[in-house]
Amino acid sequence: MEITFKLFASLSDYLPVEARRTNALSLEVPDGSTVAALIDARSLPTRMVHLVLVNGQYIPPAQRAERHLIAGDVLAIWPPIAGG
Repeated sequence: MEITFKLFASLSDYLPVEARRTNALSLEVPDGSTVAALIDARSLPTRMVHLVLVNGQYIPPAQRAERHLIAGDVLAIWPPIAGG
């Protein structure tokens, strides 16, 4: 199934070069994939995966292993960001 995978800020380095301009990548993933499985499969550092949204809905860390993706989902991930 196909989903849209988005990484922002410093995590965009984990996208292919051609996807970094838009921060998005169309990705083919196996049916039944979970948010946590995709994070692991893309080798994202756990400490850098902070804000995780599926279709604009926040997915807390405790639910990421249980939240299954479906075709057409948009998974967006941001690292911790400080500002002031």
